[in-house]
Amino acid sequence: MEDIVAGFAQAFDLLTGLDPALVEIVARSMIVSLSAVALAAAVGLPLGAALALARFPGRRACLVLVNAAMGLPPVVVGLALYLLLSRSGPFGVFGLLFTPEAMIIAQAILVGPIITALTRQAVQDLWREYHEHLRSLGATPLRAVPTLLWDGRVSLFTALLAGFGRATAEVGAVMIVGGNIDHVTRVMTTTIALETSRGDLALALALGIVLLVVALAVNVAAFLAQERAAGSQGA
Repeated sequence: MEDIVAGFAQAFDLLTGLDPALVEIVARSMIVSLSAVALAAAVGLPLGAALALARFPGRRACLVLVNAAMGLPPVVVGLALYLLLSRSGPFGVFGLLFTPEAMIIAQAILVGPIITALTRQAVQDLWREYHEHLRSLGATPLRAVPTLLWDGRVSLFTALLAGFGRATAEVGAVMIVGGNIDHVTRVMTTTIALETSRGDLALALALGIVLLVVALAVNVAAFLAQERAAGSQGA
């Protein structure tokens, strides 16, 4: 018990003192996760809108694949990406393995289906509500996409927050493709796993507290966004 209390005391010292190693790891984690969400959003938002509005052969199969991809095992994604980026793999020439870029790709693959599925649902609901009005104005489903995305911005913001929360909590895939290299690819989740195995509770606890704060902030932001949307609709 004394070791745990001492670990928490040292963890708060690291936090209040803005320990350089702690700040570096947190900053890298934020950069990797935000970049992954941006990459996933660039693909997921238009893809989700297309799945909501377009009608084509195989659409149902695409929806099933997107929903199934939301539950992809991170270690399997990491393994597949490792094989693709390794020197003997088809993309080994780019030298991305054990770099932050590989971690961003891994997180984007895991986050992408979440953003795509939530975007598809939001746009589909809005199209059902406004399609008669939009058609009366001469808008085709394709031309209505920007309007629907803007009108559903609160729901889409919540989707991005969900993706960010998923990205910051990821450990398996980023450990495999990033290698957990000090000062290069070490992020919060991989550092917590490493330091816990070493018995260094101070840094692990400090990073755990930061992760909890980030998770709480994401949930509060999502809640406030939904409350604001509900308030605007009620008005």
